[in-house]
Amino acid sequence: MLKCPDCAAVLDADEDEVEEGEILSCPECEVELEVVQTHPVLLNVLSEDEDEEDEEEEGDKESEDEDFEDEEDER
Repeated sequence: MLKCPDCAAVLDADEDEVEEGEILSCPECEVELEVVQTHPVLLNVLSEDEDEEDEEEEGDKESEDEDFEDEEDER
């Protein structure tokens, strides 16, 4: 029986069937959980802050690409 580390709700997943790297969702608090270890099963809460940081980094890369293209156009 797997439990959400955030709210302790029982998850609808079998300990023997989860794989490392798999993402599960808690039905109660709706956080996403990553399976980081399978024996014993260890779940890590994926925070929304990480998702926002990833989106910001992608936005930064796109603006850098645009700046580079602008520099090439000026030459």
